[in-house]
Amino acid sequence: MSKSNTRIEESLIKKATVASSCFMGFGQLLFLKQYIRGAFFALCEFVMLFFIVFESGSFIPNFKGPVVKSFIGLVTLGEPHPELPVKLRDHSIFMMITGLIALIITIIFICAYIFNIVDARRSAKNIVSARRFPTAAETRNMISERAFPYFGLVVPVGLIAFFTCIPLFFSALVAFTNYSSPDHIPPNNLVDWVGFDNFIQMFAAGKGNVENVWLYAFIRVSLWTLCWAFFSTVTCFFTGMIFAVILADNRITISKIYRTVFILPYAVPPMLSLFIWQNLLNGTFGPINKTLLALGVITNPIPWLSDPNMARITLLLVNIWIGFPYSMILVTSSMTAIPSQVYEAATIDGANKFEQFRLITLPLILFQTMPLLIMQFAANINNFGSVFFLTAGDPKVADTVTTQAGATDLLISWIYKLTYNTPNMYNLASVLSILVFAVMVPFAVYNFTHTKSFKDGEI
Repeated sequence: MSKSNTRIEESLIKKATVASSCFMGFGQLLFLKQYIRGAFFALCEFVMLFFIVFESGSFIPNFKGPVVKSFIGLVTLGEPHPELPVKLRDHSIFMMITGLIALIITIIFICAYIFNIVDARRSAKNIVSARRFPTAAETRNMISERAFPYFGLVVPVGLIAFFTCIPLFFSALVAFTNYSSPDHIPPNNLVDWVGFDNFIQMFAAGKGNVENVWLYAFIRVSLWTLCWAFFSTVTCFFTGMIFAVILADNRITISKIYRTVFILPYAVPPMLSLFIWQNLLNGTFGPINKTLLALGVITNPIPWLSDPNMARITLLLVNIWIGFPYSMILVTSSMTAIPSQVYEAATIDGANKFEQFRLITLPLILFQTMPLLIMQFAANINNFGSVFFLTAGDPKVADTVTTQAGATDLLISWIYKLTYNTPNMYNLASVLSILVFAVMVPFAVYNFTHTKSFKDGEI
């Protein structure tokens, strides 16, 4: 190959890359004869520029298009207009959401722009290596084989961007605002950026002898959330395992009937069950206390739901009743995968039932179900219904009036109270949401990926 041909080929690659860098699709249109692809890229940039340069309802270029206004709104969160009716004033939250949408669209556009440059350079290299432009048939084949996956991913990526990323980003950004009642609820009042003030309010140590009730409440609720997640997972699982092992014994003649009866608590909607338990455990007129008093078992009513420590124990006990059937079904299905020959060999070797359970059943079941246990632990951290519908987070403690966090509140139920109770503290609820996401989710993912069954993939 002559030096002149080499220079021409290098020039084609350079020209196509530079042209596509200057304007999307120009490299494909001007130098690579890829007219459809180039026109598509060019159309994308024309549309983006149109929404940047031209204001809505006007064709005079003033660089005040919807994209620019959305970014300005995201930064300023609106301007006060007391002279306007309330419904016509700037709504800070809507402006934040619109700005996030514009940001996501801009990020997608930048990715498409980069892809357009890479595509132009790669296509030019292919043309140089083949020493000819592709035919129409080759182009069609390339589109059907290589371009189809990109088109197939457009809809999922778009749905993820707008229905997953935007809510997550919005929830995180609220933590850096003063979005709370009664003074910062739009459209009557604007919301302002406050930086890390909410985090300082939540986690800063108290001054002098005055404790920070928010920090105390956060530590208290976080510890209880972890204890709840651990004990509710462990107690339900091992209770279900005990029932599964017992019902798997051949000496139980009506095991199917027992399984059906035990599954009923899981089949009934938990919300209804919890409302019933709430009435049964009422300390004043609940049937359980009345029955125990009538039988002389107790002399004073048991504060099932009114004493902080007793309420936590009651929650765990009721949760066992609701949650153990799922674990029983899970363990039963796992036990069916254990060959009967293993137990026969153990019996021949002289192992009794308990030794067979300890050395064979338990290790194999834990090996198969550990990832599910990790997932149950993560789910119990956010198990809103079991706590809220039984105790509503009560009973109240010293800091409840200020922080709204009761003795049995989990982080998720505390977030709910801060959001829906008066006064609304969306900003502090967002701080807690960030912490749940930043601490609990990586913890669950780390534990899940480090289980033996996840690493090995087989027994």
